[in-house]
Amino acid sequence: MKTILALVACLSTAPVFAAPPPATLLQMVGVTLPAPRLAESILLVVDAQREYLDGKLPLAGMNASLVEAATLLERARTAGAPVVHVMHRADGPLFNPKGEGYAIVAALRPLPGEKVVVKTQANAYTGTELERVLRETGRKQLIVVGYMTHNCVSATTRAALDHGYRATVVAAATATRDLPDGRGGTIPAATVQVANLAALADATALVVARGEDIPE
Repeated sequence: MKTILALVACLSTAPVFAAPPPATLLQMVGVTLPAPRLAESILLVVDAQREYLDGKLPLAGMNASLVEAATLLERARTAGAPVVHVMHRADGPLFNPKGEGYAIVAALRPLPGEKVVVKTQANAYTGTELERVLRETGRKQLIVVGYMTHNCVSATTRAALDHGYRATVVAAATATRDLPDGRGGTIPAATVQVANLAALADATALVVARGEDIPE
């Protein structure tokens, strides 16, 4: 009994070493993704529509993310980077062209000459001309902003890798919403946001905190 008590006492006083933080799959295989230069990239704005701002599907932190996205959009235009806007269209109550929620928000409205691609699926490549539009720029660096992080941003960013593009997602220029957890509870938007950005950063894309992390 004394031996057992002595062992317990020894273990209770032993130093506790914190486990190292996990590595991404990219880090495990030795891949480093530097931030792309804005002047050499394409800015892809995904579903910056009023449905997410003042429509039927408002997102957490939407106003702040729009400010971030608008600042990056202005920089991209100044740098001469091609800008491609994606819009989601549906026949139901959300993203219906007959409703006000379908319109792109004023802060990110396309300028004449900027391409607009209309999609009906989460992946902006599916059934659209996005691949052709991007290919015609002659560039392979894609900077992605938009909505929702867990759905269309994630699906499009993953597809971009399949099409040979290196994607960078600007976290502060994206947003999402609370989701049901399947058990009668709620997964907060902040948790959904962090988890999905981490999943993209694991093996798919570079994720930067803000637009200022993208050099000119």
